[in-house]
Amino acid sequence: MAGKIDLTGDHKRLDDDLAARRYFAKFDRITRLLVAVAGAMEADRSLTRLDTGVLSGYVGAISAAFRALSLKYLVSGRIDGLLAQHLTIDLHESGFPIYQELATMANDAAQAAQHLRGMSEAEELKDEMIRQIVGAREIPTKLQYALSQRLYYEALAKGGVFWPQMHPAAQWLADLPKGRRSYLVHWAVYDSQLNVPVVYLLELEDSGRRALPLDQGRWPRAQSHLLAQSVGGLKLVTIARGFDDDFDDLHPKRLRRIHLGPMYSSAYTLQTGPIREVLEEAHAPEGDDWALAWAVEELESERVEWEKGWFSQTERQVFRLDPFSGRGVDLGASRLQRALILPQRPFQVLAEKDPDGFRDMRKFVVGREGRVLVYG
Repeated sequence: MAGKIDLTGDHKRLDDDLAARRYFAKFDRITRLLVAVAGAMEADRSLTRLDTGVLSGYVGAISAAFRALSLKYLVSGRIDGLLAQHLTIDLHESGFPIYQELATMANDAAQAAQHLRGMSEAEELKDEMIRQIVGAREIPTKLQYALSQRLYYEALAKGGVFWPQMHPAAQWLADLPKGRRSYLVHWAVYDSQLNVPVVYLLELEDSGRRALPLDQGRWPRAQSHLLAQSVGGLKLVTIARGFDDDFDDLHPKRLRRIHLGPMYSSAYTLQTGPIREVLEEAHAPEGDDWALAWAVEELESERVEWEKGWFSQTERQVFRLDPFSGRGVDLGASRLQRALILPQRPFQVLAEKDPDGFRDMRKFVVGREGRVLVYG
């Protein structure tokens, strides 16, 4: 297994430079494939074109975050002393970097301009590296480290990176009767307990006088409310009801929560049960020894009830919960859709073993030249 296990037992420091590079290369491929998966879901109408665009934006931000981290840790393992740093990932039911990695990166981004002002330009560092290699015949490790940090801060300053909180944005959908408007509100967080990125999509109707994104009396409050409730342990019905109760003129009609992970890999994570056996028996080549889980929780409004007050009535949503075997009540959602994205070799083993718990999952299989095939 690549790297050494941290003392926590749940985390692993990638202190092998080659293992770290393979890890970043693996995720570079996975994030590119996620866009193809979203496109396949749009083709079968599981997602709308707008949904696909929104998700692709967040996946692009995740990819940018991994690229920035790869620069940060490019040569840090070769530096002695306190500067020797290594990426730390979550071993169990994640496979992603731990939350603290993204939190530190967000802090670095806030001071990126200051760091860049105090650094030599990239071309200057490259010229100095050449002089040290040719003149002194030495490996310019310290200069390589300085260049990697320069490129890291440039990547952060450029923006477009997935942060621990991606604040809510509103996309107009339609004008409705009686002066109402429909919006798709989307936001994302990096779950600090699960260590995976989570995307939220909320379709709501606005019966307020001013358009929600332009209403400074409601929009900042709505944004803060949604971020405060973006906790993996909260059920969707709890989030939606809380929002419905706090905003009399904003009516949540459909709420989805998309978990982009965990990522399983026999080289980097510890897993139990069928997925461990599948990855071990696949004997897939480097780059194909992985599987990524994708789960979509969905909650829909079933009908409207009117809550009587002293002088008025307020519209309240009644949400549809999955009625089968009481699972909907426990889940707190109308439905749960689970999927698995994996290369051909692990999929062949999975199909042969056909383990319980995986039969109802949709499988997005990475074929030749990155083509995504859908099964189930």
